[in-house]
Amino acid sequence: MKVLVTGGTGFIGAAVVHELREVGHQVLGLARSQRSADALAAAGAEPVRGSLEDPAALHAAAGRADAAIHTAFDNASPLRMRRAARTERAALEAIAAAFSGSRRPLVAAGGFAPVRPVGPAITEDDRASDRAGLLGRNVERTLMRLAAAGTNASVVRLPCVHGEGDRFTLPHLIALARRHGRSSFAGDGANRVPAVHHVDAARVFVGAVERGVPGSRYDAVAEEGVPFRDIAEAIGAGLDVPTVSTRGVATLRAFGAYAPYATADRPASSAITRERLGWEPTGPGVLEDLGRPEYFEG
Repeated sequence: MKVLVTGGTGFIGAAVVHELREVGHQVLGLARSQRSADALAAAGAEPVRGSLEDPAALHAAAGRADAAIHTAFDNASPLRMRRAARTERAALEAIAAAFSGSRRPLVAAGGFAPVRPVGPAITEDDRASDRAGLLGRNVERTLMRLAAAGTNASVVRLPCVHGEGDRFTLPHLIALARRHGRSSFAGDGANRVPAVHHVDAARVFVGAVERGVPGSRYDAVAEEGVPFRDIAEAIGAGLDVPTVSTRGVATLRAFGAYAPYATADRPASSAITRERLGWEPTGPGVLEDLGRPEYFEG
């Protein structure tokens, strides 16, 4: 199968490219720069010049593919995120248009922020709300709309993703702890964070392309809920700073824009994903991963 991958040089996308190649698929990697093209070629993918901002080029690239996996997103700043969310919707629609009249799968990375669980933990049966998620982004809503219109579209919902090359949630929390000279948690820190190693997450994308059912939600969750206090203590140990409890305004000061994340209790299950895709995570847990000194360099 020839699979188009967006974001193929990123933290998650590079792992997706590697896993696709490992099981014998060909990869077309969308590259917006020569540097990205060189990295994709080195990983065994065929670079295709283009970007999410160019729907025509994306449509043409998708026309050459048997499937598509979308992992690219610009989350550099709140202002750019709003614009990026609009760009992302147009990009997904361009791929879906290229796949029109076929059963070629389109799989994209989503998250849990817009999901409102019915039970004690989020499951694949819990849908995203109809409203936009953080700063206008709701990939799941877009994909489910495309699936309803006939596209073989599904979403892989990602929790806290960690591993070598991580530059997302954990590095941000580490940077905050370093800046304040202490690692914080809210209240008793019992609120839970689901997590997955990036290589395990990549294997869910591959499974969704190979075995996925249109309109499905797959939860790439290896650990259903790690207490935030445990994460804070691991960060404190890694930085050799104290770990402290915060409340109210102190929590807002400690976490800033990350306060909703640091205070939310959002356990999530992947039982249905494991059953349907035959997926079994094997990578290290988030606390074990935080024992690597690489997380605390710089």
